Amino acid sequence: MDTDLVVRAQRGDEEAFASLAVAVGDRLHAVSHRILRDIDLAEDATQQTLLAIWRDLPTLRDPARFDAWSYRLLVRACYAEGRRTRQWSPNLRVLPVDEPAGPDAMSSVVDRDQLERGFRRLSIDHRAVVVLHHYLDLPLETVAEALGVPIGTVRSRLHHAMRGLRAALDADARPAAQEATQ
Repeated sequence: MDTDLVVRAQRGDEEAFASLAVAVGDRLHAVSHRILRDIDLAEDATQQTLLAIWRDLPTLRDPARFDAWSYRLLVRACYAEGRRTRQWSPNLRVLPVDEPAGPDAMSSVVDRDQLERGFRRLSIDHRAVVVLHHYLDLPLETVAEALGVPIGTVRSRLHHAMRGLRAALDADARPAAQEATQ
């Protein structure tokens, strides 16, 4: 992130903040969608995060730490949105990166569906660690800073999340394997 842009936005420069919001908005939305697994909730969390950034940006001590700080605000907004209860509504938007392509497209869709079901079974705490570490490729120390928890907690959450994801995938695979033998 351009620290000069962050500093100008901290001083109240609305154009700098608008540029900052454009620069980080899509990335924040992608992360919140991966954590919450619901586009509407992700949009709300992203909007709340951008409002929190605008409100709290003057209190940011180190502009170079803007990314980790903004992810912390985003994860808090995801927690808040995740606690909200909503009636079920179809969530069937297909993103370009999710479109199947190639000869193995159907198996790819099935694999993604199994992974999605397993990921939905994880808690928001576990999803946040997996998304920040694996999707954003952040080092565990940065993930800990973004979440405001000790590094040991991040390691534990990541371990349990991956174990839970493997267990969910194995559980989904068992009935198909049993049916094939009958």
